[in-house]
Amino acid sequence: MNFGAESLGVYGIRGKKVLRNAAPAVLYEEAIRGGDGDLIAANGCLLANSGERTGRSPLDKRIVRNPESEKDIWWGDVNIPLTDESFTKVRQRAIDYLNDCSQLYVFDGFAGWNKRYRQKIRVISSRPYHALFMHNMLVRPTAEELADFGEPDYVIFNAGAGTADPSIEGISSTTSVSLSLERGEFVILGTEYAGEMKKGVFTVMNYLMPKRDVLSMHCSANEGEAGDVALFFGLSGTGKTTLSTDPNRWLIGDDEHCWSDEGVFNIEGGCYAKGAGLEREKEPEIWDALRFGALLENVVCDEETREVDFDDVSLTENTRACYPIEHIDRIKKPCEGPQPNNILFLTCDAFGVLPPVSKLDPEQARYYFINGYTAKIPGTEQGVTEPEAVFSACFGAPFLVWHPMKYAEMLAEKAEAVGARFWLVNTGWSGGGYGVGKRIALAHTRAIVQAILSGSLAEAGFNKDRAFDLSIPKICPGVPTELLDPRLVWKDKAAYDQAAERLKDLFEENYASFKAGGSSVDSASAQSR
Repeated sequence: MNFGAESLGVYGIRGKKVLRNAAPAVLYEEAIRGGDGDLIAANGCLLANSGERTGRSPLDKRIVRNPESEKDIWWGDVNIPLTDESFTKVRQRAIDYLNDCSQLYVFDGFAGWNKRYRQKIRVISSRPYHALFMHNMLVRPTAEELADFGEPDYVIFNAGAGTADPSIEGISSTTSVSLSLERGEFVILGTEYAGEMKKGVFTVMNYLMPKRDVLSMHCSANEGEAGDVALFFGLSGTGKTTLSTDPNRWLIGDDEHCWSDEGVFNIEGGCYAKGAGLEREKEPEIWDALRFGALLENVVCDEETREVDFDDVSLTENTRACYPIEHIDRIKKPCEGPQPNNILFLTCDAFGVLPPVSKLDPEQARYYFINGYTAKIPGTEQGVTEPEAVFSACFGAPFLVWHPMKYAEMLAEKAEAVGARFWLVNTGWSGGGYGVGKRIALAHTRAIVQAILSGSLAEAGFNKDRAFDLSIPKICPGVPTELLDPRLVWKDKAAYDQAAERLKDLFEENYASFKAGGSSVDSASAQSR
């Protein structure tokens, strides 16, 4: 669909050839002709490379400090302030880059399936793969909605192939990811990693929605045949996408949602799954979603056959697959659901001391939500030689705008109002930490989730564990009883006690900074998608 070049004149972009909301087939053609090395994989996906940056750049993220919003923002290591004067210079540098491009791509879509709360988003980019990414990740408008789209609420200027100017006050490198809430503009320079756009939209929703008494959440969601809704919180690698994509339930969404007085709705129009180690046998729904129209970012394929090798992480551990939610067979459409019944906090505990599943009381739920714990394992990042605790407030600190306690209080209030249950599910190690114990089998985790969602686990009876005072179910169908108490499966009980005490101390140290109302360094910037 052609979009008049004059339509971008309001932004200072003039005289360019522009494709607006182009079909995936057109974007494929544009990408292959573009000279950026994009390819078509044997499974029909578009393969794109984001260059030097293969993940988000949280240290380069800035928010304009403005009297209208500054009192609402959790300033510190997550939200670093930028002056409006510096933002103007960054913006102009992006506009100058886009004006040097012979071809631009525009995608207009929505953030949010609920029409009462959705935001109109416009993306302006120089690479067709970025347009395809946002075609997949935003809610795609109908032809009638596109014709009546009007002025967007927020505009993303993706000039990622250009560079930022570190001589500008507040800009620390040649990469800049800058948001002005008052202008409704988000500017990207110096990184072509597509996830910056996705998380920029999420950051905006994390600011706007709480102002309307709507909780924005970094979680996946699905719905059972009886209309019961489950939320899955967790950092990257904990199973959020895998466990919510269930052939026996209807997927609402895999990563970003809002919870209003009407129920739950997905922010996005697509899914963003990790590609590393993907196997059809373990994740058939995701595997089958990777076909024409989907995008694979920074994966490796055979030069002759174009067969993708998901085990090859030579480019990055953070390989990604992006596809429209319609590529999953069992989806709830529109992607909305009623009030949640169960809320699951997923953690990959590489220390091997947390139970595979435990029921949380409201105070414990607040504690584990604020801590947002998982663990890095050796080999995932340079310099990581033993398991490291990772804390990311509300399981998504890099994208929060208000103080984490605000989101925690809203979660507690909404859960209490509808009687939702909280659960902590460990998808990590058992019988010892990484290198000693074994990763909890996905089949066992699926059985745990099924027991939670069926309601049977709530009636199982519980014991208290010694280390964390967690309520551990006495039995769980499909899971060996001895696995439910982590201490019992450690051969060296003294070693378990020592490891558990160490993790408990880390929890309490992290939580104390939030309880005091202060800021805490997010140690999960690369982990939180």
